[in-house]
Amino acid sequence: MPLPRSRPVARKPPYDWRGLALTVLPPLLGLGLLIGIWALVSVGTASSIPSPWETWKQAVVLFSDPFYRKGPNDQGVGWNVLMSLERVALGFGLAAAVGIPAGFMIGRFEFLSRMFNPLISLLRPVSPLAWLPIGLLVFKGANPAAIWTIFICSIWPMVINTAVGVQRVPQDYMNVARVLNLSEWKIFTKILFPSVLPYMLTGVRLAVGTAWLVIVAAEMLTGGVGIGFWVWDEWNNLNVKNIIIAIFVIGIVGLILEYALIKVATAFTFEEVKS
Repeated sequence: MPLPRSRPVARKPPYDWRGLALTVLPPLLGLGLLIGIWALVSVGTASSIPSPWETWKQAVVLFSDPFYRKGPNDQGVGWNVLMSLERVALGFGLAAAVGIPAGFMIGRFEFLSRMFNPLISLLRPVSPLAWLPIGLLVFKGANPAAIWTIFICSIWPMVINTAVGVQRVPQDYMNVARVLNLSEWKIFTKILFPSVLPYMLTGVRLAVGTAWLVIVAAEMLTGGVGIGFWVWDEWNNLNVKNIIIAIFVIGIVGLILEYALIKVATAFTFEEVKS
């Protein structure tokens, strides 16, 4: 009798080592270049700029207890980061609550667009810190003034991107809605919102980056608890190691915020495409 044929064994595809190398090596080389330049600058300035190794040892000590409290102005770096994030969340949330609906209205109605575009063009280039004294004058407190500064500076990307998204909705869609005699709510939910969502999420990403930049500068001037105040306080104490550590902390937190919003934008866009 003929012997049964053996089924061919499925071979696993070879591991993509080249793809892994292209993913891992460039960031490592960039980080190594940064550390190398940093070390050379430290040697060239006779160690007035701390070396990477000295800063690393200080960071290990600093992050061994990031949530200590020794008084109102002497708290761990963890509390300072959380306080700054709380201010950013409040200011950014208020800006989103006002800016996104305003962007839809400005993009939807030409009269409002002609009315508000000159005001936006006038106020958007104003430096963030120029708004801080107005906040201090109106709110009589450093914390609400910082939140106000975040609000007024992070609202513009959301207003502008949302309005541009509404204005770029194909006119054929609006003509169909007019023929079907759809209500404004139906136009918003069925036509405008799905089409404008990518523009709106781009504005949100730009706004949260602006908010994180602004809060550091605002806290340097207002004081209290926060990563910006911590940087300024360490400068007054001539603790350059902690200042460098704070720079990396600010950058890492900003990177995490950016990455989280990219994931949210990707998820929302994918869901809209599926539906």
